[in-house]
Amino acid sequence: MDMCCAKALVTGKVQGVWYRRAAQEQALKAGITGHAINLTDGRVEVLMCGEREAVKRLAEWLWKGPDHARVTHVEFEVIETHAPDDFRTG
Repeated sequence: MDMCCAKALVTGKVQGVWYRRAAQEQALKAGITGHAINLTDGRVEVLMCGEREAVKRLAEWLWKGPDHARVTHVEFEVIETHAPDDFRTG
């Protein structure tokens, strides 16, 4: 299986709109581990580790987010890290 980890920084109206919880739901459905956490500058950081195609699909979803989100930019970086055992929000 082709596995990878990527970090995304999501900009826009992404705090206070259930963005982290919706990202967690999408990740868990796809078998992806990682996290979605609010940053002090208003962005959300999403770490995604899993099968490359599943990570790619979640990365595409990040541009949409849940209904009340308004995503204006997503910055991606493929990273080398130990994949976590779960997907958490913080």
